[in-house]
Amino acid sequence: MTHTRVRAYLVIGVLAAVAAVVAVLSVVRDSQAGAAAGGRCPAGAVPADLTFPDVPEQVTLRVLDGTRAGGVARRVSADFRGRGFRVQPASRSRTRFDQVAIIQYGPKTVGAAQWIRAFFLGQATMEFNAKRGTEAIDVVIGDRFRQLATFTEVNQSLAQLSEPTLPPGTCAAPAS
Repeated sequence: MTHTRVRAYLVIGVLAAVAAVVAVLSVVRDSQAGAAAGGRCPAGAVPADLTFPDVPEQVTLRVLDGTRAGGVARRVSADFRGRGFRVQPASRSRTRFDQVAIIQYGPKTVGAAQWIRAFFLGQATMEFNAKRGTEAIDVVIGDRFRQLATFTEVNQSLAQLSEPTLPPGTCAAPAS
């Protein structure tokens, strides 16, 4: 064996030993052992569920009529029910307004509310209430409402709206 070959084997051996020591020390001295993906919410923040429901049956809606004409909430409720959503009986809203719709939701339904917003082609106003404990989403229909979006329009609207964002004062709930 030549002197050059011995020197090459010696350098490779030392490098392999150093790499093994560094790898072992990295695993042993890991300071992130207690960290979990998503972490915990900071003090005062409310955990919010950003996941989209798998099927419409997982979403409960309460449709309120905020139009001057009246009767629109029953029609929209029937339309949502026909699409597979769980819909509570329609009722009249105390306020009338000149918008398409208002979607009122809480921390348990952030992802589902984004999905419902797509049925209004992103034209609905979103109202988040951090203290809301129910899993039902209120949809208040306004005077500018004409009809719910078709299946294709909903998918296109979801692509434009993208992923739901965390409302102020919330943090991402751990995935279940």
